[in-house]
Amino acid sequence: MSGVWVFKKGVVRLVENPGGEGASSNSGSGRRKVLVYTPSNEVITSYSMLEHKLYSLGWERYYDDPDHLLQFHKRSTVYLISLPKDFNKLKPMHMYDIVVKNKNFFHVMDI
Repeated sequence: MSGVWVFKKGVVRLVENPGGEGASSNSGSGRRKVLVYTPSNEVITSYSMLEHKLYSLGWERYYDDPDHLLQFHKRSTVYLISLPKDFNKLKPMHMYDIVVKNKNFFHVMDI
């Protein structure tokens, strides 16, 4: 995980290619990132697949804002995973959020 942490409007986020062309997309360098479920080494290709993996880890759907976000909550924690409604808009920052909140179960890799 490399890049620069940027603080803007009260939010901290990781910019992976600061100042570079295509800094906000994965397509600029020809490489893109994918979320991988570590126990089976499966690349997550849809929200239904991700939802199944998260359910098995104790996560539940959270329906606070169903029109704009797909959210998951784990009862035993204060964690909330918020994802864009469209899987194609899933960015590396969303993937790393899943990784941090599910250590040893997910990782992000370049393809």
